[in-house]
Amino acid sequence: MVTALVLDAWLGEPRRHHPLVAFGRLAQAIESRLYGDRRWAGVFGWCVAVLPIVSVVCLGTLAPPWLRFALDVVVLYLAIGLRSLSEHATPVARALRAGDLHAARAAVSRMVSRDTDALDASQVAAAASESVLENGNDAVFGALFWFALLGAPGAVLYRLANTLDAMWGYRTARYERFGWMAARADDVLNFLPARLTALAYMLAGDASRAWRCWRNQAPAWDSPNAGPVMAAGAGALRVRLGGAAPYDGSWESRPVLGEGDVPDADTIVRALRLVRRSVVVWVLGMAAISWAWSGGLHA
Repeated sequence: MVTALVLDAWLGEPRRHHPLVAFGRLAQAIESRLYGDRRWAGVFGWCVAVLPIVSVVCLGTLAPPWLRFALDVVVLYLAIGLRSLSEHATPVARALRAGDLHAARAAVSRMVSRDTDALDASQVAAAASESVLENGNDAVFGALFWFALLGAPGAVLYRLANTLDAMWGYRTARYERFGWMAARADDVLNFLPARLTALAYMLAGDASRAWRCWRNQAPAWDSPNAGPVMAAGAGALRVRLGGAAPYDGSWESRPVLGEGDVPDADTIVRALRLVRRSVVVWVLGMAAISWAWSGGLHA
């Protein structure tokens, strides 16, 4: 796990031929051939996309220990995107600090799906900060959790399911039924990681405020997993996120998350630092569990 995180910090995501990009093309091809406005079609499509790849990775667990270690490191390195969070969010903060709202909107549009042309400076900062906090779970902690539990096959299962949710898991006329499996699978796989992520944010920031926001605000959020992550993260940062946001030409009402200051460029930077501190919390926690488990087995 530590080796994979070091590789991610050193190399970042592959610029070309990223396996998840190839998987996205595969998912598009599967959708074009299997799409139907029925749940069973989406379930079948999800299984065709995910299970063969996970099965192949499972075969790697039969390799000699040195090769299995190398496979684990490479798979986890490809599954996490901690450096990528910074590479996407930092240009937003830099543009806001320079007073270039146009550039900030353009940069944040690569992170979120809302209509960024309608956002003012604080709303741009909020959008980027929310994305950092939520993707801390989706692109980092979820993969670490399932890797710790099931090894390389667990990390692959999680990231493929997360990718399909981003492609198919929408409540639209096209995906309401076909994307049902993608959305539900992602909800199930993220249930524990999201709450552990919220706990890590709480421990790495303002703990009492994070817990209060998590307890009081998360239930009102439409996503059962993003709610705890973002509410705890906003509380840990002592900042107000959430609120109304523009999607598809209209403003949608959303609950307020967190409490404290209005978000600005520094909020984005502090959100990135919170995620990094939380990674340290996770690694130390995993090391303690591993040490205790090994000691117990030895005893």
